[in-house]
Amino acid sequence: MKKLVYILTAALLFSCHNQAQVNPKQQAVIDADPVVVPLKKGKARAYFASGCFWCVEAIYESVEGVEESISGYSGGYTKNPTYEASNTGRTGHAEAVEIIYDPNVVSFATLVDVYFASQNPTQVNGQGPDRGSQYRSIIFYQNDEQKKIIEEKKAALAKKLNAKIAAEVYPFQKFWVAEAYHQNYERLHPNQRYIQGVSIPRLRRFQAKMPEVLKKNAKH
Repeated sequence: MKKLVYILTAALLFSCHNQAQVNPKQQAVIDADPVVVPLKKGKARAYFASGCFWCVEAIYESVEGVEESISGYSGGYTKNPTYEASNTGRTGHAEAVEIIYDPNVVSFATLVDVYFASQNPTQVNGQGPDRGSQYRSIIFYQNDEQKKIIEEKKAALAKKLNAKIAAEVYPFQKFWVAEAYHQNYERLHPNQRYIQGVSIPRLRRFQAKMPEVLKKNAKH
């Protein structure tokens, strides 16, 4: 009987291990060489996924040195992802933002600090009420220096919280701009129920944590 239990347990563990394996297409994204986005008119670009892009877009646009934040999709293996397709969880993509910023005013390291200060860093596959791989946390790097910054800050936060940090670290490949109706959503729809109940409170919590990085006219 004990032998039978052992065999069944081993089979279950093997099955679970196989189920946990990463999709080969997704693994290829994780293992790829990063794509470097060159400066354009003195402005750099950085990419983050941290739950609903409506929330993240508004957070970064309140930061001094950030010119614009654009909602979109990144981190997956399918081309031309849409909102509907990403919500299936079968594209590999997460809702992400492209941050256009002045590196003479705000550093990439500070943008990473903003990232961790504006989320629940231990929540896996989501932020707040938004759950699923399309809402998972990812920080994208374009070179070894950025990767080092991310990994050092992630390790320091894990030590501080004595917990595993959920954010994945990916080489940047491509950013797909989201549908027009998603852009500047928090600013254009301030009275929408989700914006009132989730986005604005999340923005205010971040601003209370890092007031020193905010634009003078940042909305509170």
